[in-house]
Amino acid sequence: MTTINPASSHEDTISRRTAIIRAAIDMFRKHAFHEASYEMLAAEARLPLTDVQRQFPTWDGLVLATIDRWNEERMAPILPVAATHGTVRFLRGIVTANIADPALMRMLTATVNIAATPDHPMAPHLYERWRRFHLMVQHSLERDIQTGREPATMDPPRGAEQLIALYEGLQLQSMVRPDMDLLDAYDRAITRLREGWKQAYIRPVWEIDLTD
Repeated sequence: MTTINPASSHEDTISRRTAIIRAAIDMFRKHAFHEASYEMLAAEARLPLTDVQRQFPTWDGLVLATIDRWNEERMAPILPVAATHGTVRFLRGIVTANIADPALMRMLTATVNIAATPDHPMAPHLYERWRRFHLMVQHSLERDIQTGREPATMDPPRGAEQLIALYEGLQLQSMVRPDMDLLDAYDRAITRLREGWKQAYIRPVWEIDLTD
């Protein structure tokens, strides 16, 4: 009778799941998010469809696992920049990585609609990932103030909102304006933003001309 080593079986499962996720990344690089399917993934992974579905019984679970692995690989070399050079340079590193490989940002953008759909089963999971990213940027800005990289007049929660809005907004524009110089646009916009951070907050005053 053949004895099955549980540890070996577990390692085989991890290896198979990793290979499928790698194939999913390749699939999403080549195809639009809404076009992807289990069948397409099985062909990309060169595995039987049943094997893929056995490892990832739900499509949502597969998508989340793919996003997590892909994002971890992108972020690993960039994360240390936040501590050594500050949050602004950290976000600039993400922009640079996205220019080199725009496919992940396309996929993340495609999932925004899902995250904003309250009853969708993936929404809470995606929402949590965006929340963690905002908190990471906020805490990084707090450290920047402590080290003197950013001024104390900048409120970190608001600064994180503004910085992420700038980063994500310019990213979105660049997807539909392929001639746009994304890195130059980021540098210009962030320079303006940081100048504003140096000033004490002034409540907005809207002057609206009313005509009959």
